[in-house]
Amino acid sequence: MLVLDVDGVLTDGGLWTTESGEVLKRFDVRDGLGIRLLQQAGVEVAWLSGGKSGATEQRARYLGIRHVLTGVRDKPAALRDLQELLGVKQAESAFVGDDLNDLAVRPAIGLLLCTADAVAPLRQRADWVLDRNGGDGAVRRLAEEILRARGSWSDLAEAGWRDRND
Repeated sequence: MLVLDVDGVLTDGGLWTTESGEVLKRFDVRDGLGIRLLQQAGVEVAWLSGGKSGATEQRARYLGIRHVLTGVRDKPAALRDLQELLGVKQAESAFVGDDLNDLAVRPAIGLLLCTADAVAPLRQRADWVLDRNGGDGAVRRLAEEILRARGSWSDLAEAGWRDRND
Protein backbone atom coordinates (compact mmCIF):
# COMPACT_ATOMS: atom_id res chain seq x y z
CA MET A 1 0.00 0.00 0.00
CA LEU A 2 1.25 3.46 -0.88
CA VAL A 3 -0.15 6.24 1.29
CA LEU A 4 0.30 9.82 0.15
CA ASP A 5 0.06 13.05 2.06
CA VAL A 6 -1.67 15.60 -0.17
CA ASP A 7 -0.59 19.20 0.50
CA GLY A 8 3.10 19.46 -0.30
CA VAL A 9 3.26 16.02 -1.96
CA LEU A 10 0.52 15.98 -4.58
CA THR A 11 0.47 19.79 -4.59
CA ASP A 12 3.24 22.34 -4.22
CA GLY A 13 1.82 23.25 -0.83
CA GLY A 14 0.32 26.52 -2.00
CA LEU A 15 -3.36 27.31 -1.51
CA TRP A 16 -5.47 29.85 -3.34
CA THR A 17 -8.54 31.12 -1.52
CA THR A 18 -11.35 32.87 -3.33
CA GLU A 19 -13.29 35.76 -1.83
CA SER A 20 -16.10 33.33 -1.02
CA GLY A 21 -13.68 31.12 0.95
CA GLU A 22 -13.31 28.34 -1.61
CA VAL A 23 -9.87 26.73 -1.50
CA LEU A 24 -8.17 25.94 -4.79
CA LYS A 25 -5.20 23.62 -5.26
CA ARG A 26 -2.99 22.74 -8.21
CA PHE A 27 -2.36 19.03 -8.81
CA ASP A 28 0.25 17.75 -11.29
CA VAL A 29 -1.35 15.67 -14.05
CA ARG A 30 1.81 13.51 -14.21
CA ASP A 31 1.22 12.44 -10.63
CA GLY A 32 -2.29 11.44 -11.67
CA LEU A 33 -0.91 9.20 -14.40
CA GLY A 34 1.60 7.70 -11.97
CA ILE A 35 -1.22 6.89 -9.54
CA ARG A 36 -3.29 5.30 -12.31
CA LEU A 37 -0.30 3.19 -13.40
CA LEU A 38 0.19 1.98 -9.82
CA GLN A 39 -3.50 1.16 -9.45
CA GLN A 40 -3.39 -0.79 -12.70
CA ALA A 41 -0.39 -2.72 -11.33
CA GLY A 42 -2.35 -3.66 -8.21
CA VAL A 43 -0.88 -1.18 -5.74
CA GLU A 44 -3.43 0.17 -3.27
CA VAL A 45 -3.02 3.96 -3.22
CA ALA A 46 -4.56 5.92 -0.35
CA TRP A 47 -4.46 9.60 0.63
CA LEU A 48 -4.00 10.79 4.19
CA SER A 49 -4.20 14.52 4.85
CA GLY A 50 -4.54 16.86 7.77
CA GLY A 51 -6.28 19.36 5.51
CA LYS A 52 -9.82 19.31 4.21
CA SER A 53 -10.80 21.52 1.33
CA GLY A 54 -13.09 19.72 -1.10
CA ALA A 55 -10.49 20.01 -3.87
CA THR A 56 -8.64 16.99 -2.45
CA GLU A 57 -11.76 14.85 -2.34
CA GLN A 58 -12.74 15.90 -5.86
CA ARG A 59 -9.33 15.01 -7.30
CA ALA A 60 -9.34 11.67 -5.46
CA ARG A 61 -12.78 10.78 -6.88
CA TYR A 62 -11.55 11.58 -10.37
CA LEU A 63 -8.56 9.27 -9.93
CA GLY A 64 -10.58 6.48 -8.32
CA ILE A 65 -8.79 6.65 -4.96
CA ARG A 66 -10.90 4.46 -2.69
CA HIS A 67 -9.43 5.52 0.64
CA VAL A 68 -9.19 9.28 1.17
CA LEU A 69 -8.75 10.38 4.75
CA THR A 70 -8.89 14.15 5.18
CA GLY A 71 -9.03 16.43 8.19
CA VAL A 72 -6.90 13.86 10.07
CA ARG A 73 -5.33 15.05 13.33
CA ASP A 74 -3.57 11.81 14.30
CA LYS A 75 -1.95 10.43 11.15
CA PRO A 76 -0.34 7.36 12.81
CA ALA A 77 -3.67 6.24 14.30
CA ALA A 78 -5.50 6.83 11.00
CA LEU A 79 -2.81 4.89 9.16
CA ARG A 80 -3.04 1.94 11.56
CA ASP A 81 -6.85 1.92 11.17
CA LEU A 82 -6.45 1.87 7.39
CA GLN A 83 -3.92 -0.96 7.55
CA GLU A 84 -6.30 -2.97 9.72
CA LEU A 85 -9.25 -2.27 7.43
CA LEU A 86 -7.32 -3.41 4.35
CA GLY A 87 -5.39 -6.22 6.03
CA VAL A 88 -2.07 -4.61 5.12
CA LYS A 89 0.92 -5.15 7.38
CA GLN A 90 3.11 -2.31 8.58
CA ALA A 91 6.02 -3.68 6.55
CA GLU A 92 3.85 -3.57 3.41
CA SER A 93 3.05 0.13 3.83
CA ALA A 94 4.94 3.06 2.36
CA PHE A 95 4.18 6.72 3.08
CA VAL A 96 5.21 9.87 1.23
CA GLY A 97 5.21 13.15 3.14
CA ASP A 98 6.80 16.58 3.21
CA ASP A 99 6.55 18.09 6.70
CA LEU A 100 6.86 17.44 10.43
CA ASN A 101 3.33 16.05 10.82
CA ASP A 102 4.32 13.32 8.34
CA LEU A 103 7.35 12.30 10.39
CA ALA A 104 4.94 11.10 13.09
CA VAL A 105 3.86 8.13 10.91
CA ARG A 106 7.38 6.63 11.04
CA PRO A 107 6.54 3.92 13.64
CA ALA A 108 3.44 2.82 11.69
CA ILE A 109 4.99 2.12 8.29
CA GLY A 110 7.65 0.03 6.62
CA LEU A 111 9.05 2.67 4.28
CA LEU A 112 9.09 6.45 4.77
CA LEU A 113 9.65 8.59 1.71
CA CYS A 114 9.59 12.35 1.23
CA THR A 115 9.70 14.92 -1.52
CA ALA A 116 12.94 16.68 -2.42
CA ASP A 117 11.66 19.89 -0.83
CA ALA A 118 10.52 18.28 2.43
CA VAL A 119 11.63 19.83 5.71
CA ALA A 120 15.13 18.85 6.86
CA PRO A 121 14.10 16.66 9.84
CA LEU A 122 11.93 14.52 7.56
CA ARG A 123 14.60 14.31 4.84
CA GLN A 124 17.12 13.19 7.47
CA ARG A 125 14.90 10.38 8.77
CA ALA A 126 13.35 9.23 5.49
CA ASP A 127 14.32 5.92 3.92
CA TRP A 128 14.25 7.61 0.53
CA VAL A 129 14.20 11.26 -0.54
CA LEU A 130 12.55 11.56 -3.94
CA ASP A 131 14.31 13.62 -6.59
CA ARG A 132 11.29 15.84 -7.32
CA ASN A 133 9.46 18.49 -5.32
CA GLY A 134 5.90 18.10 -4.17
CA GLY A 135 3.39 19.03 -6.87
CA ASP A 136 6.11 18.66 -9.52
CA GLY A 137 5.82 15.01 -10.52
CA ALA A 138 7.33 13.46 -7.37
CA VAL A 139 4.65 10.77 -7.19
CA ARG A 140 4.97 10.10 -10.92
CA ARG A 141 8.72 9.47 -10.52
CA LEU A 142 8.05 7.20 -7.55
CA ALA A 143 5.50 5.25 -9.59
CA GLU A 144 8.09 4.73 -12.32
CA GLU A 145 10.62 3.40 -9.79
CA ILE A 146 8.06 1.03 -8.26
CA LEU A 147 7.13 -0.28 -11.71
CA ARG A 148 10.81 -0.69 -12.61
CA ALA A 149 11.35 -2.72 -9.44
CA ARG A 150 8.39 -4.91 -10.37
CA GLY A 151 9.73 -5.42 -13.89
CA SER A 152 6.77 -3.83 -15.66
CA TRP A 153 8.23 -0.44 -16.61
CA SER A 154 10.03 -1.50 -19.79
CA ASP A 155 6.80 -2.70 -21.42
CA LEU A 156 5.11 0.62 -20.62
CA ALA A 157 8.10 2.60 -21.86
CA GLU A 158 8.12 0.59 -25.08
CA ALA A 159 4.42 0.43 -25.94
CA GLY A 160 2.97 3.36 -24.03
CA TRP A 161 -0.24 3.41 -22.05
CA ARG A 162 -3.76 3.46 -23.41
CA ASP A 163 -6.11 4.96 -20.90
CA ARG A 164 -7.11 8.42 -19.84
CA ASN A 165 -4.32 10.64 -18.60
CA ASP A 166 -5.61 12.23 -15.41
